[in-house]
Amino acid sequence: MTTSPIKKAYRALHDRPLGQWIFSAIVSLKAPYFRTIRPTIVSLEPGRGEARMRDRWGVHNHIGTVHAIACCNLAELVAGTTIDFSLPESHRWIPKGMNVGYLKKAKGTLTAVGTIEGLDTLAADEARDVIVSVDVTDPAGLVVVHADITMWVTPRRTAASAT
Repeated sequence: MTTSPIKKAYRALHDRPLGQWIFSAIVSLKAPYFRTIRPTIVSLEPGRGEARMRDRWGVHNHIGTVHAIACCNLAELVAGTTIDFSLPESHRWIPKGMNVGYLKKAKGTLTAVGTIEGLDTLAADEARDVIVSVDVTDPAGLVVVHADITMWVTPRRTAASAT
């Protein structure tokens, strides 16, 4: 089984000069909508991922704070990269749903941390919902948005099962 492109690129780039920036640009090219928030993926490890988004005019709403959907975009980005990095190579994922709570006005550079639990009990032939919990915090560390993102996880199709 081959390593996911996310894992391969992250492992090749994360310790290099400009590696975070290059990796984040690659992810944003693969899923172009993420470019609207100009994210930086700070870290990925099994069960946890972190990304940031600067507060700039392009992500503001009509009252001058970071738009709720920009926060959702950041949450989905960190959830997707975290589950991709965390899943065994035998499985794949697709977003299925998102429950979001907007808790405070979002101002300043925002940090999203996604966490996943329970993947260690995933059987090789098992398909199930997996929840990625994401907290988006402001520069003071206050949670401004919380999202529970449901991912539908299934075994990858192999050449033998495709016939």
